[in-house]
Amino acid sequence: MKQHIIITLLWTTTLLCRAYGSPLNGPLRICQENPRYFTDNSGKAIYLTGSHHWYNLVDMGPTDPPPQFNNPAYLDWMVKHHHNFMRLWTWELTTWDTQGNNPKHQNERTFHHVSPMPWPHTGPGNAMDGKPKFDVSRFDPDYFNRLRTRVMAANKKGIYVAVMLFEGWGVQQIKNGFTAHPFHQNNNVNHINGDQNGDGQGLEIHELAIPRITHIQERYVKKVIDTVNDFDNVLYEISNENHPESSAWQYHMIHLIHTYEKNKPKQHPVGMTFQYKGGSNQTLFDSPADWISPNPNGGYRDNPPANSGNKVVLTDTDHLWGIGGNRAWVWKSFCRGLNPIFMDPYDGVVLGNKFDPQWDPVRDNMGYTLRLAQRLDLTTMTPQNKLASTQYCLADPGRKYIIYLPKENQVTVDLVAHNIPFEVRWLNPAQGDRKRGNDVQGGRHVNLQSPFGAGDAVLVLTVSN
Repeated sequence: MKQHIIITLLWTTTLLCRAYGSPLNGPLRICQENPRYFTDNSGKAIYLTGSHHWYNLVDMGPTDPPPQFNNPAYLDWMVKHHHNFMRLWTWELTTWDTQGNNPKHQNERTFHHVSPMPWPHTGPGNAMDGKPKFDVSRFDPDYFNRLRTRVMAANKKGIYVAVMLFEGWGVQQIKNGFTAHPFHQNNNVNHINGDQNGDGQGLEIHELAIPRITHIQERYVKKVIDTVNDFDNVLYEISNENHPESSAWQYHMIHLIHTYEKNKPKQHPVGMTFQYKGGSNQTLFDSPADWISPNPNGGYRDNPPANSGNKVVLTDTDHLWGIGGNRAWVWKSFCRGLNPIFMDPYDGVVLGNKFDPQWDPVRDNMGYTLRLAQRLDLTTMTPQNKLASTQYCLADPGRKYIIYLPKENQVTVDLVAHNIPFEVRWLNPAQGDRKRGNDVQGGRHVNLQSPFGAGDAVLVLTVSN
């Protein structure tokens, strides 16, 4: 009777989910019972999903100084969409040009300013942007105070935060981007030259090639850990889309974090994400990271591979499309044991349109999957492609099944091994409405048809008491 009440409540739209400020229960760690997910002190699988965007830590925009980001509004927006995860972005360049990032405006140039940075502008002398040079032997308290404040605010909302430590895409892809980096020899008072081969890119800073820079980076990583170690909602990400030759450097930083946190009150998961361009997903799977975000190879856009449990996999539209994806991608990823997250243009200050409704299906369906994951508990649920004719099935066979119907309005489910009754529930991903179906008897292959007509649908089967 108790289980019947719980399953009935699942479909009551007035229920609040964990994202509405309920306290977290210890830092995340790999769920030993189901290593596709993290867990906490509860022992239950914790599924991560949500929107993130470029300036949710540092301010960014076309003015100098850039407009101040409204973080409380952003967190409330995440709560409204039932999201529980974000990447908290850093940025290594003080300026950048978005030409080429927006396909609709290839010829438009928008110059953006970024602040604050981890190191203070002290001088003497001016950097190439006209501001006082950096002193990279010191830390700017404004940056780390903001980091702590942002992590604390997300923690109070029950939102997990992947603290990004470094950002490698900008150094590679922005023309003359390294001229805006603190490690450019003209931008600091410490005589640091991050471009020792003189090619103008400075990729050496992410390659263990310059011991003095590696030491500065290690001090910075430890400072970040000291700043946020006491929060339960923290994860770490080494670097966004760094180049393939950065692998040894990223592995080094992963080991540094694991070692340094051993003597801290709390230990947190560390992630390694897609290396741009030409990086291999195998490099991520072979890494010492606790979680990874792959590139499109292997079908992660249209037909994601089932997660074997080697790593917690956060499939990120940032690494698959840039800004892209759809609701089908959310459900396909979910049913294959992955944790989908979305690179969201949000208010459109840097790229994209303000709160573009084009992306609402992605935002909404991430929320639908989270509520479903929290109600059913994924601890015992694994990808079971062969049990459903659509091949998108997350199941604890004989107890509960989540099945996605991408286009078909009917599905055949293999319940041969379980001759017991099951409750039938349906979710319409297009509208979010739910319907109860007639119970079905197992012990056979069961054919079920969506009550929503044409289009995609989600089927949930749970054992009936």
